[in-house]
Amino acid sequence: MTHIKNPSYDLYACLERRILLLDGGFGTMVQGYGLDEEAYRGERFRDWKGQLKGCNDLLVLTRPEVVGEIHEKYLRAGADIIETDSFNANAVSLADYALEGFAYEISKRAAEIARRAADAFTARNPQKPRFVAGSMGPTNRTASMSADVANPAAREITFRQLAEAYTEQARGLLDGGADILLVETVFDTLNAKAALYAIDTLCAERGQAIPVMVSGTLADASGRTLSGQTVEAFAVSVSHARLLSVGLNCAYGARQLLPYLERLAAEAETRISAHPNAGLPNVMGGYDETPEMFAEEVCEYMRRGLVNIVGGCCGTTPAHIFELAKRVEGYAPRPLPAACHETRLSGLEPLRIVPEANFINVGERTNVAGSARFARLIREGNYEEALSIARAQVEAGAQIVDVCMDDGMIDGVEAMRTFLNLMASEPEIARVPTMIDSSKWEVLRTGLEVTQGKAVVNSISLKEGEEEFLHRAREIHRYGAAAVVMLFDERGQADTYERKIEVAERAYRLLTEAGFPARDIIFDPNILAVATGIPEHDGYAKAFIDATRWIKEHLPDAKVSGGVSNLSFAFRGNNAVRKAMHSAFLYHANRAGMDMGIVNPQMLQVYDQIEPELLERVEDVILCRRADAAERLTEYAHTLREEAAAAPAEAPDAWRGGSLQERIDHAMLKGIADHIEEDALEGYRTLGSPMEVIDRLLMPAMERVGTLFGEGKMFLPQVVKTARVMKHAVAALTPYIEQGAAASAHTAGKVLIATVKGDVHDIGKNIVAVVMACNGYEIRDLGVMVAPERIVNEAVAWGAQCICLSGLITPSLDEMAHVCEELERRALRIPVIIGGATTSDLHTAVKIAPVYSGVVVHSPNASRNTQILARLLGPDSEAYTAQVKAEQQTLRDEYRRKETARTLIPIVEVRKARKGAPQHTPVVPLHPGRMVFPDFDVADAEPYIDWNFFFPAWGLKGRYPEILDHPERGVEARKLFDDAQALLARIRDERLLTLQGVVGIFPARAEGDDIWITDGKGRERRFAMLRNQTRGEENRSLADFIAPKGDWIGCFALTAGIGLKKLTEQFRTEGDDYSAILAKLLADRLTEAFAEAVHGFVRRQMWGYEQSEPLTPEQTIREAYRGRRMAFGYPASPDHSLKREAFDLLAAEITTGMRLTENCMIDPGEALCGLMFADAEYFSVGKIDTKQLLDYARRRGMTAEEVRKWIPNNVE
Repeated sequence: MTHIKNPSYDLYACLERRILLLDGGFGTMVQGYGLDEEAYRGERFRDWKGQLKGCNDLLVLTRPEVVGEIHEKYLRAGADIIETDSFNANAVSLADYALEGFAYEISKRAAEIARRAADAFTARNPQKPRFVAGSMGPTNRTASMSADVANPAAREITFRQLAEAYTEQARGLLDGGADILLVETVFDTLNAKAALYAIDTLCAERGQAIPVMVSGTLADASGRTLSGQTVEAFAVSVSHARLLSVGLNCAYGARQLLPYLERLAAEAETRISAHPNAGLPNVMGGYDETPEMFAEEVCEYMRRGLVNIVGGCCGTTPAHIFELAKRVEGYAPRPLPAACHETRLSGLEPLRIVPEANFINVGERTNVAGSARFARLIREGNYEEALSIARAQVEAGAQIVDVCMDDGMIDGVEAMRTFLNLMASEPEIARVPTMIDSSKWEVLRTGLEVTQGKAVVNSISLKEGEEEFLHRAREIHRYGAAAVVMLFDERGQADTYERKIEVAERAYRLLTEAGFPARDIIFDPNILAVATGIPEHDGYAKAFIDATRWIKEHLPDAKVSGGVSNLSFAFRGNNAVRKAMHSAFLYHANRAGMDMGIVNPQMLQVYDQIEPELLERVEDVILCRRADAAERLTEYAHTLREEAAAAPAEAPDAWRGGSLQERIDHAMLKGIADHIEEDALEGYRTLGSPMEVIDRLLMPAMERVGTLFGEGKMFLPQVVKTARVMKHAVAALTPYIEQGAAASAHTAGKVLIATVKGDVHDIGKNIVAVVMACNGYEIRDLGVMVAPERIVNEAVAWGAQCICLSGLITPSLDEMAHVCEELERRALRIPVIIGGATTSDLHTAVKIAPVYSGVVVHSPNASRNTQILARLLGPDSEAYTAQVKAEQQTLRDEYRRKETARTLIPIVEVRKARKGAPQHTPVVPLHPGRMVFPDFDVADAEPYIDWNFFFPAWGLKGRYPEILDHPERGVEARKLFDDAQALLARIRDERLLTLQGVVGIFPARAEGDDIWITDGKGRERRFAMLRNQTRGEENRSLADFIAPKGDWIGCFALTAGIGLKKLTEQFRTEGDDYSAILAKLLADRLTEAFAEAVHGFVRRQMWGYEQSEPLTPEQTIREAYRGRRMAFGYPASPDHSLKREAFDLLAAEITTGMRLTENCMIDPGEALCGLMFADAEYFSVGKIDTKQLLDYARRRGMTAEEVRKWIPNNVE
């Protein structure tokens, strides 16, 4: 059967308009047919060796009528997209039945059956096109995990084997007519990446683009895939494929899936799909969630604006989809997020390379060229100990692990495969992304084929020419990785600033023009050794820094990296100089825009701690500030070495001679934990309170570290060490904090505490927990990275009387709000206390408290926390809650006042900025003056009726004409539509309503924000306009669309309501309220249609600027024409009182039956009045400030209070 082709069936257009429905469980439906072994075999496979029952994919060959019938049931239920019966139609899965040779045939036939069913339903209602998604399951093998406990490096299947199987499956589905390929139920992202690789390669061969959906499945309550990835890491790992959608299915019911779907929607850059199970399986393996229950839970996704495509998985049936179809029309699809420009990588967890990260540290110790120990271990095959090096790097703060096996004595391909497979089996290592480092393409490719996350390839270059460069780049992108681009070309290494930017610009242009994402380009401008004694080398560091600055300014979204230790090779053996060089270089390179680098954390020191004379000489070298800089640094380095050799060795703990404050500052700054416990206890003895030690000694040191980190003078590995020191200090003080607990024999209350999802910081939380426990509260500490649903579930199950939420990073603020939203959704009123470095009273009042009906209080520190708790849980809790809410309301009001002032540009500045704007070019009309329409023919207005607003007025949500075929509302909608057509025919034929109007085109000019219109007697009338003042918008006024002189403007007033009062009274006298309401709604629709028809007449006959082929009614309704009609009372001209000027200008009350009330409402109510512009755009005036209000009142001849009455929504 030929697939129906029609431009209106565009999948993307449908997704833009509405949420699409996917079908439900296919296996669930097959089970309902009770097919036996014989049915599965059919005639063709009657003598097949081995059991075939359970191979549902085979049914497309043996029982195609069953498959087709299931598709038809889902289509009748309202599904927009049906999945092919091909979930396991790949050679890997079919091998279980010895059917691997039938993979292509089964896939093709599955698509053909679904195609026939979908096209039949599309033909019945072309306004609701149906689509076919080719289902591609995960296979029954995993590429990134070992099935052999004794050999974690072993794999049951390779990436290549998976890609070959998926290629044949995809080929069959496409040949059979699939519109979409759906890679679903992904439990191992590496399997999915093999499928995406196969699809992309196949489409490139065929010269065909095909929309691809990817849907993952979560393994357990941890919210991770079976292969260990978080939903965020999963989304990042498949983001390269330019997907139609990414989503989640199976494993969970709709309610359980919600929190993970929210996390996915927050991460994903494309559309979101969800097809959950019908709840969780019962003890018998069945599903108990009724269609109504299922639909209501899925509706929560839509209410929260999370999804674009929804459907069902295990346990769902056409009845479940039918219930969804009833509800889906009432919700808008999730808007596509704005384009993201940050580089995102992933291991088991995501990594964002953003300016706030300061500097991404790439661990270099798993590089055989950089670590003699690692190289020896790999040569010896001692991978277990080699893994410990990778683990130590991550523990020390490495955010990416660089792995390089380029050594003449090592089989690079085998070593890379083995080591990366072993890393994948170690979650503490695998959580960070990998940098696959090699000069050999086959080694790089091997690394890519065993990495499930989004890795970085290090590296490619133009050294071998453009063709090879682009080939490798295309393959890297197809594997889903970012790439380090070394600044080499056919002429060799770029060593000067000019050469660096030349090669970078060329590489960037080639890559981006070939479709390689700019944000996945990581330039390495080559950090080369300086101060070597060779004059040509003196500028290498400055060239790198300058090139970095140029790249960040001229090559949008590209990142910069480099190997920092190369810089100081001339000073090997002199660690004091090398550390200073690395830290100073990083400080300046980071300020220039360097994003990441390969660096040994042990060879760094705090920038502010570098000895001043050494820093001066180092920076002279790095920044080329003196011609003799290299010589001076070499001399100084020699002096340092001699002094160190001659002087008695300074005790490594000489700093211990300082004061207590100095010792603690030093320990925190250097990350030295050796003496911190005794110093903390000394502080306790001195100050008399463990909390005083924390507040006066430890926290200031931590704050200084945070400041240095923010200024780029400290780096993450150093901060990680500081955090460990802090933990040791708090642990030493904890017993003394707990001593206060003996004074409280009773339990003051049950308090649950957690660091919110996405945040791993727990020092502050732990301090608060200890302090609360010591004040008699029973504490349940959930730890770090806790999802909102778990927090609420645990609080309810345990009976918590208060919830304390902790967070150190900015995204934690949103997570705290999510917790409160979940509490509100469940109608709970448990008090919440917010704390952490980024929290504040203002943020809590403005962003968190408004989403929760309970009380949310901000606590600035641990001591204050107990005071807040005492009041929240004490006898005056109601009064305290009221006080907190009142104070928060005051904060919100003040914030809004300041925000309004901040977001509104003063009117004087707006008008000043508009003075240079281009003036409107007048359009001279063919026939100016007035035109009266005393009795416009209903038949001429009827084609312009927009029925989309008719059905919602009756409580029938949905767009016309799709609503006529809605699975639940369709019957009622068709009846209503038929009744409307019948009454409309009566109105037309019996002339029950009269369409009257008047329109005119008059000379006009703009003066400031006023439009002056000259009437038929030569008198000018002022139409005062308002101007938008919102910052970031175009600050328009309708006066902008009129020239200062010699221009023209249209004015109109019209109605379709004359005779309506008599008609509705007649219906009501007859007891027919239904017809009375119907008549009123038709008059409303006819008024809009009349306005469109008259506007068309004005454009073509009176003004005459529209001379092209007449627009169709559909084009007119979509306003696909030049010019606009702006009605008074609408966003661009919100003042209803201007209707009086318009009525006087048009003599509307003399020439028509319309009358204007004292409140400027038109009688009959089904009427419109406004202005027509030859060139204009819709906009909204929005809020205005007091100065514009007073100015507008003056121009209107009113008081400010009178104006407020007319435009209440535009003033505070």
